[in-house]
Amino acid sequence: MKKNKLIIPIFITIVFAITIYLLINQNNRYEKMESGDVKQLVHDYSTGKISAVSASISSDTLTVSTPENEELIYQLPKDEFFVSFAPYLIDTHPCAIHNLAGCRGELANKEFAVYIEDQEGKVYVDEQITSQANGFIDVWLPRNKDFKMTISYNGKTAKTEFATFKDDNTCITTLPLT
Repeated sequence: MKKNKLIIPIFITIVFAITIYLLINQNNRYEKMESGDVKQLVHDYSTGKISAVSASISSDTLTVSTPENEELIYQLPKDEFFVSFAPYLIDTHPCAIHNLAGCRGELANKEFAVYIEDQEGKVYVDEQITSQANGFIDVWLPRNKDFKMTISYNGKTAKTEFATFKDDNTCITTLPLT
């Protein structure tokens, strides 16, 4: 008789715990993906090939909110850091964590001379890059470094320094071309 009295409360507790777990996690899913596939997914959201309500990219994760009210979370590559920047002539917006589906820069589809080197002088980017339709230029750089960047457009230049450590910004919009 005592055994039956214990089984019912234990069963109710287990059912309750499972229900709470499912309610909390029903809309949040951690998605497993290879590094190259995650980088392609980031590119697809950034270029508008895939749409989302939101696609925020922090130093460690891509968090996507779908139209079906799901939240999908993808781990970014362990050795690479994503940063997106939008040089401007007249107008910009404050930004720290880039939203691939929402951030818009002023100079869409324009060609820029982009130069990025680390503090030791090793060059990572030295090329002409066309900004995307959203006005941003995306790059993947090594993690845990300090960088200097120079961007030129139509005889005007912007310079900045940034870093790729945990919790550093992935969105740089403080690049007035002068």
